[in-house]
Amino acid sequence: MSKPNRRELIQSLTVAGVGSSAGSLLAAAQNGAADVRISGFEVIPLRVPMDLRVREAWQRSWFLQNRFQTHHEPVLVKLKTDAGIVGIGDSMLSPARTKAIAEKMVGRSPWEYLLDDSIRALLVPICDIVGQALELPVSRLFARNPKQRIVQTWWSQCFKPDLMASEAKIAESRGYKVHKVKARPWEDPVEQAEAICGAISRDMRVWVDANAWWGSVGRTLFISERLAKLHNYFAIESPIRRELLDGYRQLKGKVGLAVTEHMPSDPMPYIREGLLDAIVVGFPMGRTLIQRALMAEVTGVPLWVEHSTRCGINQVFQAHQAAAFPGIEYTISVTHMLENDFVVEPFEMKEGFYEVPTKPGLGITLDEDAVDKYRIG
Repeated sequence: MSKPNRRELIQSLTVAGVGSSAGSLLAAAQNGAADVRISGFEVIPLRVPMDLRVREAWQRSWFLQNRFQTHHEPVLVKLKTDAGIVGIGDSMLSPARTKAIAEKMVGRSPWEYLLDDSIRALLVPICDIVGQALELPVSRLFARNPKQRIVQTWWSQCFKPDLMASEAKIAESRGYKVHKVKARPWEDPVEQAEAICGAISRDMRVWVDANAWWGSVGRTLFISERLAKLHNYFAIESPIRRELLDGYRQLKGKVGLAVTEHMPSDPMPYIREGLLDAIVVGFPMGRTLIQRALMAEVTGVPLWVEHSTRCGINQVFQAHQAAAFPGIEYTISVTHMLENDFVVEPFEMKEGFYEVPTKPGLGITLDEDAVDKYRIG
C-alpha cells in the first residue's frame, strides 16, 4: 500500500479549512512521519463511578430523566504503530464497534483518518499518533499559532439548591470561572440560582441548560426574567425545542440573557436573524467540527463544544481543538465529577483558564494504574 503523497495530504487538510497549518505539517511529513503505519490495537472497556460527593444526586437526576445509569463506561483504545508510537483515547463507541473500526485501520496510515468523522472518537488516538510523529502538539495539527489557554466550564446535573451551591463553590476554588447547570421540573431553577449566587463571587459566570424542559416561550420568559436579575447568570441553553424557529423569534430581544441552542439542522436562519448568541455542538469531532468552527469564526456566533465529556484523555483533545479555532469559546466536560479521569497530569484551571499541553501529540500520560483499577473483566 502506498503512503499518502504530498497532494493527497494537502487536499485532506485544506478541504477542512486547516490550510494555514498545512505547510509545516507537510514539511514534517516529508521527513518520514507519513511512513508510519498502524500495526495493532488494544481495546479496554472501563467502568468508573461518579465522585462520591455527587454520586447519589447525579444518579437521582438521571433516573428522573429515565436514564438508568450509575457509571460512565469509557472504552479506552490504544492504537499502536510500526514506529513504536501509541495513540490513546476513549472511542465513545461500544467495545465491539471500536474493535471493528480499529481492525480496518491495521496496515494503514493514520494520515488517512486525520479528519474522518466516521471513526467517531478514534480520531483522538489518530491525532495523538500524528502529533507525536510530527513532534507537534495536537493543536498544531489544525493551526499554526493556536491559543495557549482555553476556557473550560464546570458542569452540574440538576441538583438540589444546596448541592448546586456547594458545587459552584468547589468549581470556583479550583480556578473555574464558568459553570453550566442543568434545569429540570423537579427543582426550582430560581431557587437553585439564588443558592449558587449566594456561594460564589461576582465574577463567576453561570449558564443554565433546560434541554427544552421549559417547553414554551411564556415559561422561558417567566423564568429568564428572574434569572436575569442575578448578577452571575449570563445565558440560557435550549429553553425550548431547537426546531421551533418561530419560538426563538418570539424570544429575540426579550430574554435579558444570552440564548444558546444545540446545532439546528439548518443553523443559517438562526444566525441570519440573530436568534442565537452561541451554538452548542457535540459530535462529529473531525471535519464537521472544523467546518462548524470556521463558520462560527466567520459569523461571530461562537461554539460551545461538548463532544468529549466522560474521560480526561478526550477532554484534553477537546482543549487542543478549542486552542486551534477562535470560533470555539468554551469547552464542556464532567470529568471533575468522576472518581478518576485516567490521566496522570491534573486538569488544572488557573483564573478561569486551562493551559493546553505543548508536548507532542495530546501531551498527557495515561494513568495505567487507574486503567487496571477500573477495567471491566
